[in-house]
Amino acid sequence: MNATRMLTAAATVATIIMGPAIAHAQEDLPPSVAARKAQMSLYAFNLGQLGAMAKGEVDYDADAATAAASNLVKLSSLAAGPMWVPGTDTESIDGTRALPALWENMADVVEKATAVNEAAVAMEAAAGESLEGLQGAMAGLGQACGSCHKAYREPN
Repeated sequence: MNATRMLTAAATVATIIMGPAIAHAQEDLPPSVAARKAQMSLYAFNLGQLGAMAKGEVDYDADAATAAASNLVKLSSLAAGPMWVPGTDTESIDGTRALPALWENMADVVEKATAVNEAAVAMEAAAGESLEGLQGAMAGLGQACGSCHKAYREPN
């Protein structure tokens, strides 16, 4: 079984096992917040795969790296507007880390989201070429994600 199939199988098993627990934990959240939290979880899962390869924690696998990077491109290409409903910030509801400032500067948010997509596209181009390419693209992707999180996400 190649690495891409193993990655897909692992994600499927995790979804089957974790799905009910996640659904229960999110059932009290508005659907828009549950959806964006799910999107962020998928970002984290795929970034974790790439990060583990970049750090040498797992062996570099071009197919698995390409699959994870392609997932990030798809995630960052979603029409996510309906997930970001005003009144679903940290001051309005529990269970979110989205700061109210996000809705006060939507032009900046869109710019940062575009940067994430561009960095994901660059990762997709580099991830399957070589470990060095993947490692080089991680910095841009991390900076793009972190830029939005620093401005618009409540710290842990």
